[in-house]
Amino acid sequence: MSEGVITNIQRFSIHDGPGIRTTVFLKGCNLRCFWCHNPETLGPKPEIQFFPERCIACGACFRVCPVGAHVMVDDVHIFQRELCTGCGLCAENCFSEALVLVGEVKTHEQVIVEVLRDKAFYETSGGGVTLSGGEPLLQLEFSYDILQGCREAGVQTAIETAAHFPWERIAAILPVVDIVMMDIKVMDSEQHRACTGVPNERILANALKLGQQPQPLLVRTPVIPGINDTKEEIGKIAAFVSQLPNLMYYELLPFHPMATSKYDSLDVDYRARDIKRPTKELMDELTEHANTFGIRARHN
Repeated sequence: MSEGVITNIQRFSIHDGPGIRTTVFLKGCNLRCFWCHNPETLGPKPEIQFFPERCIACGACFRVCPVGAHVMVDDVHIFQRELCTGCGLCAENCFSEALVLVGEVKTHEQVIVEVLRDKAFYETSGGGVTLSGGEPLLQLEFSYDILQGCREAGVQTAIETAAHFPWERIAAILPVVDIVMMDIKVMDSEQHRACTGVPNERILANALKLGQQPQPLLVRTPVIPGINDTKEEIGKIAAFVSQLPNLMYYELLPFHPMATSKYDSLDVDYRARDIKRPTKELMDELTEHANTFGIRARHN
């Protein structure tokens, strides 16, 4: 029985593949996209989110923390994150939910039980389960076991990956995957490194290999103002994905500025704090341009 760390199991999801889906968010990622809207999934281990505006200064966390990570200074609750071990005792005893543990260890069987609760909805909508994150392939055995169990139960399986791995690691998961979803963010490798912390040669090479597999491939691009929100940039990506024989469709995802409080709660700098959501008119224009490359493009 394999175990892994997840942050959330989201039921009735409609944006992570076809039909009604249950999306399992796994913790840990090997990219650092500065616009990421799930910063709680980046680190591999459970950690504490602190929302000081919710704190009622009841003192419960001070009493239970085994390492003294919580202190009061001039009547202000200070969370010393560098001391925290992620045990979660403070969150368990926080009545106001000022302290929240993100990251929970579960067995693959526990996850499968949760996914199967909505099997009837998958069957009527053409949906299923999607593993997202974070990066599911960082927890390869755990991800494989979840998908294998869901498949054996008759549930369609999908995985969202950045594909920044040796091909052998990606190939290992494919036998239990029905649909593959991956991001292509920008085509220029140096720009990709500046935005995500890694170059993209391996990602693009893996995309070409995934394009030859029997599983349908869904390619997505997060549209980030100032980075790739032009016809020129989207056109480069659309031209590339038009080479992929098994392309299901190409999806443009508008950046949304909704993660600020998450970053603040984790004491992480949010470089996209002042970026605005692209307008519907721009998204329509970019999608229409992508369609001129002979592919089926859409945006949400």
